[in-house]
Amino acid sequence: MNDILNTAAEYAWALPCFNMFAFVSWIILGRYIHKNTIFISLGSIGISLIWFVAIIVDFVSGNMATVVVDFDWIHIGDWVITWGFSVDRISVVMMGLITFVSLVVQAYSIEYMSKDPGISWYFSLQSFFVAAMLLLVLADNLLLLYFAWELVGLGSYLLIGFWYERASAAEAAKKAFITTRIGDVGLLIGILLLFKSTGTFHIASIIHAANNGGIGEGTIILSSLLLFLGAMGKSAQFPLNEWLLEAMTGPTAVSALIHAATMVKAGVFLVARIGPLVFALGAAGILADQFFEIIAWTGAITALLLATQGMVNPEIKKVLAYSTGSQIGYMMMALGVAGLSHQYVDGYTAGFFHLISHAMFKASLFMAAGSLLHIVGSRFMTDMGGLRKHMKKTYAFMWAAGLGLMGAPFITTGFWSKDAIFAAVYESGNEWALPLFLIAILTAVITAFYTTRMLGMVFFGKKSKHIEKMEEEGHHIHEASASMWIPYGILAVLTIGIGIIGLSAEEGIHHLFTEYLEHSFGIHSAHVTAEASILPEFLQGLNPVALGASLVAFATGIGLGYIFYIGRWVDPVKFVNSNIVFYSIHKLFLNRWYLNAMVYWCFVTTPLWLARGVSRYFEKTAIDYGMNDGVQKAVSWSAKVIQGTQTGVSQSYLFVFGAGLLFVVLILLI
Repeated sequence: MNDILNTAAEYAWALPCFNMFAFVSWIILGRYIHKNTIFISLGSIGISLIWFVAIIVDFVSGNMATVVVDFDWIHIGDWVITWGFSVDRISVVMMGLITFVSLVVQAYSIEYMSKDPGISWYFSLQSFFVAAMLLLVLADNLLLLYFAWELVGLGSYLLIGFWYERASAAEAAKKAFITTRIGDVGLLIGILLLFKSTGTFHIASIIHAANNGGIGEGTIILSSLLLFLGAMGKSAQFPLNEWLLEAMTGPTAVSALIHAATMVKAGVFLVARIGPLVFALGAAGILADQFFEIIAWTGAITALLLATQGMVNPEIKKVLAYSTGSQIGYMMMALGVAGLSHQYVDGYTAGFFHLISHAMFKASLFMAAGSLLHIVGSRFMTDMGGLRKHMKKTYAFMWAAGLGLMGAPFITTGFWSKDAIFAAVYESGNEWALPLFLIAILTAVITAFYTTRMLGMVFFGKKSKHIEKMEEEGHHIHEASASMWIPYGILAVLTIGIGIIGLSAEEGIHHLFTEYLEHSFGIHSAHVTAEASILPEFLQGLNPVALGASLVAFATGIGLGYIFYIGRWVDPVKFVNSNIVFYSIHKLFLNRWYLNAMVYWCFVTTPLWLARGVSRYFEKTAIDYGMNDGVQKAVSWSAKVIQGTQTGVSQSYLFVFGAGLLFVVLILLI
C-alpha cells in the first residue's frame, strides 16, 4: 500500500484513463453491455476518487512539492513535443472537485435518467467529459491543455444536445459549440504566439523564457488576452455568455455537472494558471495592469448583468443558469483584482475559494431543481407553489444550498468566499477598487433577492393550478426518491458544514496558495501586522467594511425577497405594473437587456443580409451576367468584328497596319 501511495502522484495521468475506459467500453461493446455501462461509469469515477485520495496522501507526504511527468510525443530532429502532466496545488484542488462532484451527480443520474432509452449513452458521455476535464487540469503544457480543452467542448456539445430529437436541444448544443469556438480560436492563436516566441509549449519553460526576457512585452500581453478570450467562452463571460442559458435544455444532471461544477470553471482555472505569470512579470517592468483590469471588469459586468436577468426569469433552471454565470463573474473579478493588488494571493485565494464553495451549493441546487421538474412535470416556477409540505427534504436542502448562494452570514461557504472577494476588492488600493466594490455589493443584494424569490415561488404560497390539475388527475405530489435527494442533500450539508468552519478553511486555502505562488512564480506576499479591530475575537483578521457590506447585502436581498415572495405583503405583478419605470426595467431584464437580439442581429441577421446582397448583386450581376454571359457575348461580338475585317483585300490590311503604326507613334510622341 505504501508503494502505491508513494507513486500515486506520478501516475495521476491514470485518472482520466479510468474514465475514458468507460467511454471506450461503450463505443466497442455498447450493444452487449447496455445498462452495465452505468456500473462501469460509476466504477471508473469511484476508482478515480479513491486514486485521488492516494494522490493527496502522496502529495502531502512529499511536502506538497509539484510532481511532473512528461512523455515524449513527437520527435523532429532535435525538437521534441511532450505530453506533460503536473500535480501541483491548483490541479489537486480541481481534481478533488471534479471527481467528488462527478460521483455525486452520476449517483443522482441513476434514478433521474432511469426511464430514458439512451441512459447507457448518457453515462458513457459523462465518463468522456470527466476524463477530458481531468486531462485539462493535469496538463502542464499548452498543447495538451488545448487538446483537452477541445475534448471538453465536444463532451459538453454532446451532453447539452443529448435529447437531440428536440429542436431546442439541438439548437442549444450548436449555439454553445459555436459560441465557445469563438473563444477557442483566440486561445489557439495565443498558444501559437507563445510557441513562436519560445519554441515550446511547456508552461514552465514559457515562464522561464518570459522571466529571462525571451518573450517580448507585446507578445506576452497579447497572448495572455487571447488566452483569456478562450476563458471567456468556456466560462460564459460577457459578451460570450448567451450560450449558457440555452444549454439548460439538456438533462438537469448535465447542468449540475457541466454548468455548476466543472466546465464553466475551466475558464477560471485557465486564468488562475496564466494570471500569476503575467503578475510576476510586473517585476521586470512589464505593464500588466491592463490585462487584469480587463479580467476584473469583464467579471464585474457579467456578475451584475446576469444577476439582473435572474431576478425576473420564470424558469427555475434558467434562474440557476443566470446565477452560475453571475457567480463565475465574481471569481473572474477576484482574479482580476488580485493582479491589481500588491497582495496577489488575497484575490487569488478568494476566487478559488468561491469556485469550490459555488460548485457544492450550485450542483446541489441544480439537482434539487431536477427533482422538482421530475415530480411536478414543469420547468416554470409559476406552476409550483406550496411544495414545502409535500417535499420536506428537498425544501430543507434547497434552503441550505440557497443560503450558500445568498451568502448567509457565518454558517455557509458562500458567505466566507464572498466576504473574501469583497475584502480583496476593497483592499486592492487600485483606482477601480470602489466601483468594483459597489458592483460586487449590488450583485450580492440581487443574488439574495432572486434566490429568495425562487424558494418563495416554489415552496410558499398556494398550490398552482398546474399542481391542482395534477392532483385531480391522480398524480399526487411527493418527495423525490432517496437515490435522488441523498446526492444533493450531501452537497447541501457540506455547504453548511464547511461554512461553520469557513474562516479556518479560508485561512488554510490562503496559506496553501501563498506557498504555491512563492515557490512556482516567485510572488511573495508581504506580512501584514494585524491592527486592532472592532470585530469580536473570532472574526479577527476580517475587513470590517467588507464584513459589514456582506451582512447588509444579505439582509437587504433576503428582506426584499421575503416581502414579495414569502410573506406576500406586496404583489410583485401589481408592483411592476404600477409604474412605467418599474415596468420598463422589468421588460429590459426579461428580454436579457436585448443582448441576445443584438448578438443575433450582428452575427446572424447581418451576415445573412450581406450574403443575400453578395448573391444578388455580385454573383448574379458581376459573375453570372458580367463574367459568364458578358464574356461569352464579348467574345461573340469580337469574333464578328474580326470576321468582318477579313476581306481578303491586301490594301485593306495595309491600311489597318499603317493606321495602327501611326497610332503607336502618336502615343510615343505624346
